Amino acid sequence: MVEPKKTAGEIRPVPLADALGERYLSYALSTIMARSLPDVRDGLKPVHRRLLYAMRELHLNPASGFKKCARIVGDVMGKYHPHGDAAIYDAMVRLAQDFAVRYPLVDGQGNFGNVDGDNAAAMRYTEARLTETAQRLLEGIDEDAVDFRPTYDGEGEEPIVLPANFPNLLANGAAGIAVGMATSIPPHNVAEICDALLHLIKAPNATIAKLIDFMPGPDFPTGGVLCESRETVIEAYKTGRGSFRVRAKYEIEKIKGGGYQIVITGVPYQVQKAKLVERIAELMHNRKLTMLEDVHDESTTEVRLVLEPKSRNVDPELLMESLFRQTDLETRISLNMNVLDGGLVPRVMDLREVLRAFLDHRHDVLVRRTKHRLGKIEQRLEILDGLLIAYLNLDEVIRIIREEDDPKADLIKAFKLTDAQAEAILNMRLRHLRKLEEMEIRNEHAELTQERKDLNKLLKDEDLRWKRIAGEIGDIRKAYGKDTELGRRRTELGEAPSAVVIPLEAMIEREPVTVICSDKGWIRAAKGHLPDIADIKYKEGDRQRFAFHAQTTDKLIIFATNGRFYTIGVDKLPGGRGFGEPLSLMIELGNEHGVVALTVHDPERKLLVASSDGRGFIVAEKDVAAQTRAGKQVLNVSGDVEATVCSPVVGDSVAVVGENRKMLIFPLDELPEMTRGRGVMLQRYNARGLADAVTYDSREGLAWRIGDRTRVETDLKDWIGKRAQAGRKVPRGFPSNTRFSK
Repeated sequence: MVEPKKTAGEIRPVPLADALGERYLSYALSTIMARSLPDVRDGLKPVHRRLLYAMRELHLNPASGFKKCARIVGDVMGKYHPHGDAAIYDAMVRLAQDFAVRYPLVDGQGNFGNVDGDNAAAMRYTEARLTETAQRLLEGIDEDAVDFRPTYDGEGEEPIVLPANFPNLLANGAAGIAVGMATSIPPHNVAEICDALLHLIKAPNATIAKLIDFMPGPDFPTGGVLCESRETVIEAYKTGRGSFRVRAKYEIEKIKGGGYQIVITGVPYQVQKAKLVERIAELMHNRKLTMLEDVHDESTTEVRLVLEPKSRNVDPELLMESLFRQTDLETRISLNMNVLDGGLVPRVMDLREVLRAFLDHRHDVLVRRTKHRLGKIEQRLEILDGLLIAYLNLDEVIRIIREEDDPKADLIKAFKLTDAQAEAILNMRLRHLRKLEEMEIRNEHAELTQERKDLNKLLKDEDLRWKRIAGEIGDIRKAYGKDTELGRRRTELGEAPSAVVIPLEAMIEREPVTVICSDKGWIRAAKGHLPDIADIKYKEGDRQRFAFHAQTTDKLIIFATNGRFYTIGVDKLPGGRGFGEPLSLMIELGNEHGVVALTVHDPERKLLVASSDGRGFIVAEKDVAAQTRAGKQVLNVSGDVEATVCSPVVGDSVAVVGENRKMLIFPLDELPEMTRGRGVMLQRYNARGLADAVTYDSREGLAWRIGDRTRVETDLKDWIGKRAQAGRKVPRGFPSNTRFSK
C-alpha cells in the first residue's frame, strides 16, 4: 500500500487582505517592540542594550583596554542582533558622541564624527570600551537582577532589560520612528533628575509643576538656550507631548574702533555646524541678511562661530533675531514620551509616570538582588557550618578520610552533613587546617550571619528599601553633581522671547528697481530706476500694461478681475533679463482672470473698488493685504460681472463714467467703507456697464488724460447728482476710450 504524500503544512485559502493585514501587524509590532521604541526602565532600544551587553561579555570595562569596533559589531551581529553591521555600528557611534548623547555610554578611540556632521571612520579603524555610565546600567546583571531570554538562534541568552542604576531614558533621551507611532525625548541633566526622583520617593503624589522645580527642562549636550515659559514646559511634561524652542548661545565681543562681533558659543541640539554656516553664507549671498557682513568658523574643541555686522550701528539684538528666524540658530525640539512600559506596552507617559517607572524598576532590581545575595549567603553558611564541624572533630575526620573506603558517605553519616558540606571538607587542603584558618572561618560565619539578618530585614521593610534606593540615587547625584565637568548644566534657561519687529529693510537689501508688467501678465523687476520706460521691450504680440519705480523692500498690491487682492514682495519677482515670468505662476490668479491694478502697497491708503455692474465701495488697503498665493476675496463678483476699477481715494468727490459715455459725480461720503462684499450702486445703466471711476478734490477739479496732455475741468455742476443715478453725457473733449487716466 502506497502512503499518501505528506505536505509541509496545512494549506488553506485566506483572503489576500486578511493575509496582508496579519503580516503587516506582525511587522508593525516587531518594529515597535524590537527596534524603535525604548524601554522606560533602562531607556534603551534592543540594539543599544545588546551592544552594551556584548561589550561587557568582551570585558571592555572602563579600566581595560580598547577593542576594535569591528570585533564588537561582529559579536553583536553574530550572537544577539541579526541585522546589518552598518546599523549596529551607527548605533554604537552615536552612543560615543558627546555632542549626540548627554552622557556617553561608549568610550571611543579614533574618529567618531563631529558636530560639523562629518561621519565616523570605518569600524576597522576605531576602537571602543564601556564608560562608567554604561557600567552603572549593567551593575548587578550577574545577580539575577533582571530576566533573560534566548537569543535569536537559541544558542545563548540576552537580558530583556538592564538593571539600570542610572536614569538613562531622561538623561540621554531617545528618538525613533515605528509604525504608526514615534518617540522623541530630549536629554536632561542627571543631577536634576536625581533631585526629582528623591522628591518623588518622599512625595509619591507630587505634581508635575513641583517636579519641574527640580528639573526645569532639557539639558542638551551642545548647550544653547531653552526659550520657553514655565507654563509651556509644565504642559508638555504633563501631557507627555510638546516642543521646546532652543536658541544658540552667543556673546558680544567688543573690538577695536568701537565695533563689535557676535560669537556663537553653542548651537542648538542636532544642528550640524557646517551646514549652519553654509545656510548663513547662502542667505548673505541672496541678500537676505543685509545687516551681516561676514561669518567664519573659529571652532576648535569648543564651538566658536564669529558673525561680523555690516557696521557698528547695527543693533545686535535685531541681527540675531533675523538669524533666529531664517536659520537653525533657533530650532524646536519635540517631546513625545512614547515608550514601552514595564509590561512592554507602548504608551505616552507624563513626567511623573516616567520617573515612577524608573523607581519601580530599581525597587524590583533591589529585591531580586537581595534575594540572590541571600541565596549565596545560605550556600556559603552551609559550607562554613560543615567546615566548623570538621575543625571540632579534626582527628576523627582525618581518620575517616585515611581509613574508610567511602569517606564522603561516612562523613555524612558520622556528623550528619549535607552532600555539599562533605564535598567541601574533602576538597580542603592541608594548609587550611591551621588554627588561624579556623578563626577566619568563624569571623566570616559571623559576618554572613549578620548580613543575612540585615537582608531579611530589608526584604520585610519597604521603607528601608526605599531608603536604600534613595541612597543609590544620592550616589549618582554626587557622581554627576553640577560642580563636575560632566554634570554641570550646559543649556541655559531663558524666557520665551518677546515679539521683536524686524523691519523689512533688515531682511532684504534695499535697491531701486523698475517693476514691469505686460498686458498678458508677464512680470519682472529690472535693476535700477529706468529713465525711459517707453523703451522697454516685450514679447511679440504683447505690450506694456504697468511700469513704475519701486524698491526691493516694497510689496506690491494686485487687484484682479475676480475681485481678489494679492500681495507679493518685489524681491520675489524675476530679474529684468528676458521677459520675466507669468504672474499667474506666483499667485493663484488663473488664466481666465486679468489684472485690474498693480501698484506699490501703502497700508495707510484707502481704495475705491468697483465691478462692471456699477457696484462698489471703499476699502482700507491694510485690510486687503493677503499673505497667501490664493489672495483675499474683497469685491464679490459672479457670472458675467467682473471687477473693473481700483483707484486710490483722494479728495471729497467721486466721478463715475459708464460704457454708455454717461458721467455722474456725487459726494465721497455717500460711499460706505467695507472690508468685503458687493458694495452699493455707483451709477445705474440700462445697457452696458461701468467704464471707470475715480475720486478727486472738488476744489482742484476733475482731471483726465487726452494723449500726452492732462485736462482739468472745474465747472462740473451739470454732472453732480446723487449716487446710483444715470448721469449725463460726458463733457466735450472727454477721451474716446471712456477712461479718466488710462
